[in-house]
Amino acid sequence: MAFLYEGVLSLTWQQAVMLGVGGLLIWLAIQKQYEPALLLPMGFGAILVNLPLSGVLNQVTQGGGQAHGIIQWLFETGIEASEALPLLLFIGIGAMIDFGPLLADPKLFLFGAAAQVGIFLTIIAAAALGFDIRDAASIGIIGAADGPTSILVSQVLGSRYTGAIAVAAYSYMALVPIIQPFAVKLVTSEKERAMHMRYAPGAVSRRTRILFPIIVSIIAGLVAPASVSLVGFLMFGNLIRECGVLHSLSETAQHELANLITLLLGLTISFSMRAEQFVTPETLLILCLGLLAFVLDSVGGVLFAKLLNLFCKNKVNPMVGAAGISAFPMSARVIERLGMEADCTNHLLMHAAGANVAGQIASVVAGGVILGFFM
Repeated sequence: MAFLYEGVLSLTWQQAVMLGVGGLLIWLAIQKQYEPALLLPMGFGAILVNLPLSGVLNQVTQGGGQAHGIIQWLFETGIEASEALPLLLFIGIGAMIDFGPLLADPKLFLFGAAAQVGIFLTIIAAAALGFDIRDAASIGIIGAADGPTSILVSQVLGSRYTGAIAVAAYSYMALVPIIQPFAVKLVTSEKERAMHMRYAPGAVSRRTRILFPIIVSIIAGLVAPASVSLVGFLMFGNLIRECGVLHSLSETAQHELANLITLLLGLTISFSMRAEQFVTPETLLILCLGLLAFVLDSVGGVLFAKLLNLFCKNKVNPMVGAAGISAFPMSARVIERLGMEADCTNHLLMHAAGANVAGQIASVVAGGVILGFFM
């Protein structure tokens, strides 16, 4: 009873708030099914690290010196010291991605690049609001719509707000079906959303599929050397998928590896969600800036598609530009749904999927570019 009494008295109001935040994340994961594989362990981890005198954190024991708590140890070894967990997750993500629609229509690469504009505009906004330039760069990468990239970049740059950035990145990824329709409808008319696109899939040879991840890794390494770990692990996972001789490893990477690393990553990142770091006015501002980054990405992609249509004979439905964010495959599905709402015969899924996987590549390259500039 004495221990219980001491624990209750030690609970601060900030820790109580974080217990509520953890519960909210768990509710969103279970009830709303928003990114449950990550929000559930992240929410439960937030509860664990904010309990008074929590054993999952390092603490000094009588006569025993310093004891290493499991979550702090995971954070120090898996993220802080080596960035291993986010990078290993990229192998699984790469193994899940089919670059066929993109290779069949290479101009979709342009939409992946254009839809990263929100990252850089948000960096400027965050810096203007008084954030240190490295923190501003870490906040801007929320716009990559890529949780592992956001975690890795913020950690490598030594941001004080890794927890808030991770929560914002994954929460807004889960909310893409709500955020993107709002952003797209801001800058398109119903007539534009109803625009049909002819899909004539070209044959993509096995050789092309195998060479693609190798060539992308080389080009990314030459253009943005800091992106090699990000792009390289993503492309390695895709090479496992496409080589045709490692089927069991491809399946393992897509399922067991990706699931296990996601589980550990969610628990581990909760170390940055301790009350003294998380319950601050800056956290609320970061959440607002992250939302701004997502909206600007979608709007930027749409406006670029409209610009491209001024010079192209075969017009592109502007919404396909919004699919250039990295939230795969949710963004492509959102664009398909919006097209069907405008015209029930308007199928845009394959075009949107191509732009979406282009965004996956562009987001990790953008992360590498930011690391190259601000490390």
